[in-house]
Amino acid sequence: MALAGGVGAAKLVWGLAQEGLGSRLSVVVNTGDDLETFGLRICPDLDTITYTLAGLSNQTWGWGIEGDTFRCLKALGRLGADTWFGLGDQDLATHLWRTSLLNRGWGLAAVTAHICKGFGIESSVLPMAEGYNPTLVETDAGRLHLQEYLVREKCAPRVHGFEYTGLSRQRAAPGVEKVIRKARVIVICPSNPFISVGPILSVPGIRRAVVESRGLVVAVSPIVGGRALKGPAAKMLRELGHPVSAEGVARIYRGLLDVFVLDERDASSAASIERLGVRVVVRNTVMDTSGAKRELARALLRLA
Repeated sequence: MALAGGVGAAKLVWGLAQEGLGSRLSVVVNTGDDLETFGLRICPDLDTITYTLAGLSNQTWGWGIEGDTFRCLKALGRLGADTWFGLGDQDLATHLWRTSLLNRGWGLAAVTAHICKGFGIESSVLPMAEGYNPTLVETDAGRLHLQEYLVREKCAPRVHGFEYTGLSRQRAAPGVEKVIRKARVIVICPSNPFISVGPILSVPGIRRAVVESRGLVVAVSPIVGGRALKGPAAKMLRELGHPVSAEGVARIYRGLLDVFVLDERDASSAASIERLGVRVVVRNTVMDTSGAKRELARALLRLA
């Protein structure tokens, strides 16, 4: 099973699914980046994982649906609506249906399973929790919703910290703790440790389930050669006083991992990371082709 954020995680999740796991693969996905806009519940990371597993994701952006149009968003803009958050027309269908089902009293886990079935996805995609608990970013520009920081402000303000709103009062979504405890391998995908993995591990019960699981806990570094391949992880590490390195990420996960996977470009850091009490495996972690995604997935499965 995997703990996943969005674009970077989706590449590895796709690789794992392609390596014959199918219905045996469970993915627990961050919902701290959820947004409510135009009366709709938007779940960007859940949708990125879903569209990727369905073979529909936009290959250029990594998010959204390939070939989608934005006619509805443009029409909203003409009416004076704030349109900084991009919503494609086909993407909107997902949000409309999700919100409709939530308004009927369905839980987010049931809604997600229903949507995945509609897309023909065999794997189990689970939200970390069912409530609306957006991550807030403390910045020089004030407290911002995560999507405001990422999309509207383009990650420009300096980051001082994060607030995982209301998570202390949440429970893991139905099925989440069970799949973690039963897993032979728990993969922490190469996602941002603060805004993707951090919220998941902050849901009461999830970190404990990972620690108490008999499965091998493996994290793949989201930092390669001192930079993030996608998103603001490197900027956040630097502004919060952490080393901008794979070792810096390994220290954040200290006490949680059995294995840490480094990219070949960071092999010189292996010894210092192993002194943290973690076994290090060095592989190519840059998933820029379908073959690279599947090869990294095979390497992780062999660890089991």
